[in-house]
Amino acid sequence: MKGASKGEVMFDSELDRETSSTNVRRRAFLGFSLSAAAGLALWSFRKTRIAEAAMPAEAGGDVTVIRFSDDGQRLEKLRIPKVVRSEDDWRKQLSPGEFEVTRHADTEFAFSGKCWNLHDKGLYRCVCCDNALFSSETKFESGTGWPSFWQPIASENVREIRDSTFGMVRTAVSCTECDAHLGHVFDDGPEPTHLRYCMNSASLRFVKKA
Repeated sequence: MKGASKGEVMFDSELDRETSSTNVRRRAFLGFSLSAAAGLALWSFRKTRIAEAAMPAEAGGDVTVIRFSDDGQRLEKLRIPKVVRSEDDWRKQLSPGEFEVTRHADTEFAFSGKCWNLHDKGLYRCVCCDNALFSSETKFESGTGWPSFWQPIASENVREIRDSTFGMVRTAVSCTECDAHLGHVFDDGPEPTHLRYCMNSASLRFVKKA
């Protein structure tokens, strides 16, 4: 600064540095905020894509399912109306975790569900509509922390949908009767099918065999 003393010049320099530092911190905070917002938006978008992948295009219509008794006996093949309810009605019926998994295609944490380490004999039904899905006879220890089966109790009772979210191609599994998201199926299971139906405990209701 022309005509200013040495002390005044030093003061101006320090003020400039402080202003510059403040601007840098402000830009860094803004950048972090924008990144966080973008990350949240991406997560929400991907979650929506999973839900869309798990749910068929039609909202209603009739579906074919196989009815089973609680002891696993095959009863009859039926053509019935699909179970369709509003989100508010599902929220009233389900716990928050069950709702997010089955209706929004969320995934529970590994080793956290009620069924992953369950060894009792019985039937696994859909927590939303009670459709029979899996038998304990086909359950196996996969080491993944999720209940795993090498086949459903009836192919008619589950639907498999291509899921291309998160930069990978997987096969999502849902309940035929109500479109509840159940989990995914992989081809690294044991004999005789070599399939691993990796399910969320939150999507299942276990009925112990008497």
